[in-house]
Amino acid sequence: MTTPHSADQSSISLYDARPFFEKALVFGVQNGILDQQKLDGICTDAPKGMVQIARYFGSEFLRPELEKAKDRIVNLVSLYLESTSKGDLRQAAESLRDHSFLSRSKGGSDMLKGMIAMPQNSHFGMNEHGGFTDDHIPLLARWSLRNLADYQAEFAKRSEVAQIIDAAIWLADTLGMDAAELEDAGKDAEAVIRTALLVLATKRTEMPDWVAFEKMIAALRKKHGSAPVVVKGTSKAATKASAGPAVFAITIPKNLPDQFKAVVEAVRHSVVADLPKILDATLPARKLFDQTPAFMGRYFWVEDSLSEVDHHDRSASDTWNKATGGHSDDSSLLTLFLCVAAGVAPKTLLTEKGAAALIRKIRKAGLKQDLVNQYILNQAPAQYQEDYAQLWINFMDDAQNTLQSDFDYELKDALALLRRECNVK
Repeated sequence: MTTPHSADQSSISLYDARPFFEKALVFGVQNGILDQQKLDGICTDAPKGMVQIARYFGSEFLRPELEKAKDRIVNLVSLYLESTSKGDLRQAAESLRDHSFLSRSKGGSDMLKGMIAMPQNSHFGMNEHGGFTDDHIPLLARWSLRNLADYQAEFAKRSEVAQIIDAAIWLADTLGMDAAELEDAGKDAEAVIRTALLVLATKRTEMPDWVAFEKMIAALRKKHGSAPVVVKGTSKAATKASAGPAVFAITIPKNLPDQFKAVVEAVRHSVVADLPKILDATLPARKLFDQTPAFMGRYFWVEDSLSEVDHHDRSASDTWNKATGGHSDDSSLLTLFLCVAAGVAPKTLLTEKGAAALIRKIRKAGLKQDLVNQYILNQAPAQYQEDYAQLWINFMDDAQNTLQSDFDYELKDALALLRRECNVK
């Protein structure tokens, strides 16, 4: 019969605070795995290793440094044995038997160096390259005294960051952009993945600059802006259950390497969550992606100022051609500018009746010349803006008094001026 006291005793497990190396050593001796010759070898190697470690991190001539080196070498061996054996004392003891003590210490050191050299941040351009360097020695000094649980947690975190970066590089490469270009761009890897998923979902084949990105968003809004967003690509059941009009689906590429699927799938869900705002045509793309705090830096586009300037020039040219009807003669331009200054719809040709009405409006409300200057700045091609501004100034120097004269009751002088300088049919 079990008494309450004995039940309590059976439920107690002792906490063994000894280093894993010591546990493996004792287990090996007790079970005949480690003989006296092996123990003597460890006793010979350990002091050598302590001196090397003390010299590496500071000085081998100071007792405190040697004491700390003793803790470090025991911890490094423990890290390596516990990690490689997965906590199995027999495997750890056999590892001590088959290999030198110093090799197990080096194994623990190599584990830490490899982890320290891994990226901590998924932002391109914010991670060091070239592996472990002397600059990392202070970090190694701290990690050489940390336990396996701390190492495993940090390694898992850095591994995920490395996978995100590698996944971004893989996706960008399929869209014609290499790792060096991503480094130069200095953007976040998750932003690269989000944009790549959008690009692939819209059947495009290149990473976009801003102009192409804006066009892609505009096309999405035109095609899917009124359609409900349904998450596809997760499960057959979810896909079967979805109904309604055409669905815009964000999916991961079928040929994506297995090691990247988990991290890309996590990022894909964030894109799906963003879709309602992305497809909202009431919010200009520039304002959403470049001026809204929650979206700034969340998506990626290639910074190409020449492309943007070229696009702006072409857009401005299209707008200007529409406003002028393709006419560039002085009479058409002055007619256009005079309409702008009078606050009426811009035209390059006036009827007699329209010209008279324009003069009456000018005499009643005046001319706002600053509107013309702003109009030229906003609408006219950059290379002609100075000439157009001078054309307007010269015209006003000669015409303003006549246009606003209180003595020209029948508008004869003003109409004659417009027939001569502007386009009046």
